Amino acid sequence: MKIIAITDIHGRANKVKEILEHLKGEEFDLILIAGDITHFGGKEAAYNILKEFISFEKPFYAVMGNCDGRDTLELLEELNVNLHGKRIEFNGVGITGIGGSNITPFSTIWELSENEIWEILVENYQDGDIVLSHAPPRNTKVDKTFVGTHAGSKSLRKFIEEKHPPLVICGHIHEAMGIDEIGRTLIVNPGPLSRGHYAIIDFDENEKRVKDITLERF
Repeated sequence: MKIIAITDIHGRANKVKEILEHLKGEEFDLILIAGDITHFGGKEAAYNILKEFISFEKPFYAVMGNCDGRDTLELLEELNVNLHGKRIEFNGVGITGIGGSNITPFSTIWELSENEIWEILVENYQDGDIVLSHAPPRNTKVDKTFVGTHAGSKSLRKFIEEKHPPLVICGHIHEAMGIDEIGRTLIVNPGPLSRGHYAIIDFDENEKRVKDITLERF
């Protein structure tokens, strides 16, 4: 199964149009969006972005980011693409979602306590699932800010160490684009789509493992 992983759109509809034009004719199965669809925008701003994916007519799912309006989750539910606090199966692969972020110094819109993050993950996850999370796990290559601080979720890291999901797709920390590992879990922060970044992931649905990840830019 081939997945296009996208995060941190921040309301840049022009970038969405560009990537979808870029992906025309490409063979892939699913688009996963790891949050920050808008830049502190609400339902209308989110729909302005998501309508492009709807028109593209490829399956997609998303979680909200910490910079998405409170009613963005309602829109994701209405469109039947929400993965926050949910689990779906696609082509025999389970995908569990957690939106928002751990607590930040900036009092953004969707921030969850570490206990809330832990409970959502434990409640929904099944062995072998992909995890779609806006926030990255703590103390990795993909959660390090410009000033060197690790800003990811401690609970997500603990969850990975205990449950060993094959793949975690995240975002949130724009400058921490990259690929890392915790045990046998591969973690990818594709980098912000607002700056032209995304990732292509080749996932073996039978063995529940990542065959290949490439970071791309258009």
